Amino acid sequence: MNIKEIIVVEGKSDTVAVKRATGADTIETNGSAIDDKTLVRIQHALETRGVIVFTDPDFPGRRIRAIIEERVPGVKHAFLKKELTIAKNGQGLGIEHAHDEDIRRAISAVYTVEDQPVVDIPLAELMAARLIGHPAAKKRRERLSELLQIGQVNGKGLKKRLEMFRISHEQLAEVLQVLDKEENE
Repeated sequence: MNIKEIIVVEGKSDTVAVKRATGADTIETNGSAIDDKTLVRIQHALETRGVIVFTDPDFPGRRIRAIIEERVPGVKHAFLKKELTIAKNGQGLGIEHAHDEDIRRAISAVYTVEDQPVVDIPLAELMAARLIGHPAAKKRRERLSELLQIGQVNGKGLKKRLEMFRISHEQLAEVLQVLDKEENE
């Protein structure tokens, strides 16, 4: 796999897993202790080669992703489902526990917003789609996040994530049709 971008990961174990699966160069954030020096390196990497943020699918990983997105806009994002990052003994969660093929698949499905127009997704639209404020909302959001490759998100963060990745109303409608079809099968 030939990747020109630098992959931003949380720690050394993630670097080992990403290098083993893809051979790509990495920048480590040292977990949620991401500092200004690291953010400057990420900015430089973005300007010279491009950056793909690939953090764990947990709260600290989402926090790191949000910090980077805020301070270094224009980075790309790769996501792995939580189930694919659970340690064999069930005692840990992280990119370092994922299979090489899953890592390669996540990085090849990288999400970029560069050419997408800015969108506004009204909360009423998300409620009508049963993505928030509905008993089935959590399950629907998880599947929606998987289909759109935007990472798992709670109800409060869904609007922000859809807008951050500039998911159009048309894209959202298409995925909702898939969700409705799957539920009716």
